[in-house]
Amino acid sequence: MKTIFLFIGGPEIFVILLIVVMVFGADKIPEIARGLGKGIRQVKDATNEIKKEINDSAKDRGIDTDLAKDIKKEIDTVKSNVDDFTGPIKRNF
Repeated sequence: MKTIFLFIGGPEIFVILLIVVMVFGADKIPEIARGLGKGIRQVKDATNEIKKEINDSAKDRGIDTDLAKDIKKEIDTVKSNVDDFTGPIKRNF
C-alpha cells in the first residue's frame, strides 16, 4: 500500500529528508523539529483562544452557538421524511 501525504509518495519524502540531513546536519534536525513543534503549538493555542473568545462573546450577546447542531438535526429530519416517502417507491423497483 502506497502512502500519499500531500500528493508526495514515499520516495519523494525520502529524498526530501536526505536533502534536509545534508543541508542542516543530523545534529540540528531535533532542534529544528522542536522549534517547528513549538510554533505549531502556539498557532493551535492562539486559534483555540480566538474560538473561545468568539463563543464567549456570542453567548454574552445571546447568539445561539449551537447552530451547526440545529442544522444537522433538521437535515436528519428531512432525510428521514424523504426515506419514509420514497421507501415504497424503492421497494417497487
